[in-house]
Amino acid sequence: MIKETALDIATFVSDQFVPFLPEESQVNPEVYGAELAWWLASELARRDVFTSYPEYEDWGWYLTLVTDTGSEFMLGCGNVVGTRNRWVLVLRRFPKKLFGRGKPSFEEAAPLLSALHETVHSAGSLSDLVWHWPQSIR
Repeated sequence: MIKETALDIATFVSDQFVPFLPEESQVNPEVYGAELAWWLASELARRDVFTSYPEYEDWGWYLTLVTDTGSEFMLGCGNVVGTRNRWVLVLRRFPKKLFGRGKPSFEEAAPLLSALHETVHSAGSLSDLVWHWPQSIR
């Protein structure tokens, strides 16, 4: 079983998600990911994996997934620092109990990860795709 709170899932290059709004409209200077998050939310829903609408943080954008058992995961979508077209996806799990206890296993996110894998592979505009998460939960 994987013990980390967050896992890097994938990195890739694509001009498809480069922001179309000017820099002053972004969450923070040189922090992107809205277009990627919106695309992922839509594509995952087509595969019957329903997330939240995209939300933002200082570092980028994210989608939230709550499983049937009540486990909560965040799929972070952002650019690699200093780039406009290199992207990283991160999966974070949230504890159900105080003091960080009761974290769900990453295996509970398997439907999300499977749909994500299918979604990313279906996008024709990606290059340099590297999957980082362990084979055991794909």
